[in-house]
Amino acid sequence: MRDAGRSVDSAAVAEPWFDEVSELLRIPSVSADPERAGDVTQAAEWLAAFVRDAGGDAEVVPTATHPLIVGDLRASNGEAPTVLVYGHVDVQPADPLELWESDPFTLEQRDDWLYGRGVVDDKGQLYMLAKGAAELAAAGELPVNVRFACDSEEETGGHQIVDFLVADERGADAAIIFDSGMTTHGVPEFAVATRGLVYFHVTLRTGERDLHSGLFGGAALNAVHALMQTLAAVRATNGRLPEPLRAGIAPPTDEERAAWGELVPGTQMLADGGAQPDAEGAADEFYLRTTAEPALDVNGISGGSPVLQKTVLPVFAEANVSIRLAPGQDVETIAAAVERLLHEAAPDGAELEVKRLSAAAAGLVAPDAQAVQLAQDAFERTMGRRPLLVRSGGTLPIVPALVDKGIATIVTGFGTPESNIHSPNERLLAEYMPLGIETAKELFRSLAALDV
Repeated sequence: MRDAGRSVDSAAVAEPWFDEVSELLRIPSVSADPERAGDVTQAAEWLAAFVRDAGGDAEVVPTATHPLIVGDLRASNGEAPTVLVYGHVDVQPADPLELWESDPFTLEQRDDWLYGRGVVDDKGQLYMLAKGAAELAAAGELPVNVRFACDSEEETGGHQIVDFLVADERGADAAIIFDSGMTTHGVPEFAVATRGLVYFHVTLRTGERDLHSGLFGGAALNAVHALMQTLAAVRATNGRLPEPLRAGIAPPTDEERAAWGELVPGTQMLADGGAQPDAEGAADEFYLRTTAEPALDVNGISGGSPVLQKTVLPVFAEANVSIRLAPGQDVETIAAAVERLLHEAAPDGAELEVKRLSAAAAGLVAPDAQAVQLAQDAFERTMGRRPLLVRSGGTLPIVPALVDKGIATIVTGFGTPESNIHSPNERLLAEYMPLGIETAKELFRSLAALDV
């Protein structure tokens, strides 16, 4: 494609993909920063140009927020299944810059790692899929039609790609997303489910103005106390939320439960995260609690004078509260249950307001879908290990959007626990870049066998 410079430490890297990935990572496409809107569009244009250079058609489609990248790279010979590729070209901010050991927007190899913002999430991984398709097309061996439907606002929770897919009538026979990873090196994972999310802002008022705690304490309703009482009604007990918040859970399969035993133990996951178990048994149930059960968290709380020494009885308090929905749960049902439980728990005299800020559905892919089985075969050929079928604790709105269209989706990736996603010194094992490209090629070959 185009020329791109290399960092000093990468001189020994001879792979032809290095310059292309360097060029893409050099674009500071931070969707959360309004001043980087032009860079976000530039990254979208880079991907569209890459698809066109590979012999396909692609365009950057403006939206009310950030653009989509929509394109097609057609099969080399006649009729073939269609595989949709999704990824995003926007990245997280690089702050704090002083913690980076190299320029965040310059791809650099040090020892066994490739460093740079977006090398894992998600520019580098999206590139693997695009490069794999391009190499097959150049050889006249692309066995499937590849549809690119990508966005540039995933890091800010944008829904333009979801809206696009809801309205889309073309569809696809399968979809591939490289935007995740594996908990153990060399042991690939497919996420056959993602959790949903509903985010609330909760405010509570108990009076007209803050009061002197000596004159009114013990007699007047304290807003912080009242909010704590209210939030207690939706807290989990021994890892299980109140029954109204568990409605609709699709239980994990025996295969999924067996796969948890091959993952990093929960005790280590908590220790590596610098975290303490929520209660006895939390480590043993780590994957059940974080991927197959709903979880509610108070993300922040404020009221009164939490910093300065001030003997005040506060009459206003607020909190951000989010609930991760388990696969199978319905957004409207659970959101309504959260609001009902909060209002029922608020003490008399308190004025409670619950505002829903955002919501995304959970996604559930049939693990026995033909596309999933063919994709497992492909990974086993390139990595020597059949992927584990597990659930993701995170939220990826595009997954339910695809599933609702009847499109079996392979959600996987080459990130590892040390990849520092969303943190300084984001990094990818250097061997995984060419391996990812080869695996993408094998995926396309394998999915050519889809019944259509």
